[in-house]
Parts: sequence; C-alpha cells; structure tokens
Amino acid sequence: MAIYDNLPVYKTSYDLLLKIFIYFKDMNKEYKYTIGEKLKNETMELITNIYKANSVLKKENYIEKARENIEVIRLYIRLTKDLKQLSVVKFIEINENIEFISKQLSHWQNSL
Repeated sequence: MAIYDNLPVYKTSYDLLLKIFIYFKDMNKEYKYTIGEKLKNETMELITNIYKANSVLKKENYIEKARENIEVIRLYIRLTKDLKQLSVVKFIEINENIEFISKQLSHWQNSL
C-alpha cells in the first residue's frame, strides 16, 4: 500500500482544497456561507475518500464516492464562475485540477 500523501491524486486534491480556501476567502457574503462552505466541505470529503480508498482492501466504494465528490465540486465551481465569484483564469486553473483528479480516479477504478 502506497503512502496516501504520495499519491498524485491526493496531492492534486490537496492543492485544489488550498486554492478553494485562497480564492474564495473574499467571496461575496451572500455566497460565502452557502456555496463556499459546501465547496470546502465537499473537497475535504473528496480527500478523505481518497485516503480511505488507499487504506482498505475494498477500494471500489470509496473511489466511487470520490468520483461523486469531484462531480459535485465541478458543479459548484461552475456555479461560482457564473455568479461572478471566480475569474475565468482561476476557473480554468481549478478545472485543470478537477480534470486531473477525475482522470486519476477513473484510472484507479478501472485498474481494480
């Protein structure tokens, strides 16, 4: 079993979480405590599911949950961009992380 914090998917997920905390700290109050908090919580749950998937023998359930997390995160990020809470440049940067995570989770799931 690999150490979870050396996994590329874990590292990228953690980078995504840091970007979300940094980019949304000045979010409009109207959205900060709704979409912003849900986005942070969903990303933390994603990281937790990646850790759990790496720690157990039956990984499928946790990988599937992580894939669901990343799709919800994708939705929230798009919503924040459409609400003009996120610049296009930052949106693209975050989406690159999301795509990498999504592909890694798909490959991980397919390898089982």
